[in-house]
Amino acid sequence: MAKTTTKARRDIKQQLILAGKVLVAEGHDDFTRGHISVRVPGEPKLFFMKPHSMGLDEITHANILTIDLEGNVVAGAARRHSEVYIHSEIFKARADVNCVIHTHSPYAVALSSTGRPMRAYSQPGALFAGALGRYTGTIALIRSHALGAGVAEALGEHRAVLLKNHGPVVTGKDIAEAVVGAIMLENAAMVQLAVEAAGDPTPEFSADDIAKLKSEIGQPEQFQINFDYLVRRVRRRGS
Repeated sequence: MAKTTTKARRDIKQQLILAGKVLVAEGHDDFTRGHISVRVPGEPKLFFMKPHSMGLDEITHANILTIDLEGNVVAGAARRHSEVYIHSEIFKARADVNCVIHTHSPYAVALSSTGRPMRAYSQPGALFAGALGRYTGTIALIRSHALGAGVAEALGEHRAVLLKNHGPVVTGKDIAEAVVGAIMLENAAMVQLAVEAAGDPTPEFSADDIAKLKSEIGQPEQFQINFDYLVRRVRRRGS
C-alpha cells in the first residue's frame, strides 16, 4: 500500500509539473505569479502546490509544497504563495474539486474588468456561459482566510470565477480539466472581447443548443484528450 501511495503521489506531482509547462506555453504566465494546486491522492485535506518565486514552468518534484486546508505548509522547504487561501478555501467548500488554478491571463483579466457576463460567442464560451462566478471584493492579493472564502463563495458551484481586475480562478475534478478549462476560458474571453469591440453581434443560439454543446465539450475524456495533446506539444518543443 505504501508503494502504491508513493507512486500515486509521484505521478500526480509529475502531472502538476507538466501542467505548469503547458500553462506557460499557452500564455498564462506572468513572471513568477500564478499558481496551481492539486489534492494529495488519498488525503483530501492536503494538497500539493507550486512554490513562490518560481515560474509555472519551474515546478519540480523537489520544490512542490504539501499544504493543509488551513494554508499551513506540512512538507517542503520552498516559500509558500501568500494567496494560498484561494486554494485552501475552495478545497474546503468544494469536495468535488481536486485542482485549482489562478493566473493573470490577459483576456480573462480584461473581461473581468467589464462586469459583463460570459456569452456563447464561441464554443469555449458555451462552456462558461451562465456559469462563471465574479468576485468583486478587492483587487488586492487574496492573503487571508476571509478573502479566500469570499472567492470560494463567488465561485459557487461553477467551474471558474473571475476576480475583478485581477484574473481567473479555474477548478477541475482533475488537473486535465482545470488546465484545459483555463485555456478555454482565456480563448472565450478573447473572442468575446473581439466580438464586442466589433459591435452588433448576431443573436446567440438557443439555450437548449448551447446546453447541448456545453455537455458535449464538458465530458471528462475531452479534457484529458486535449491535455495529453498539449503535453505532447510541450515535449516536442523541448526536444
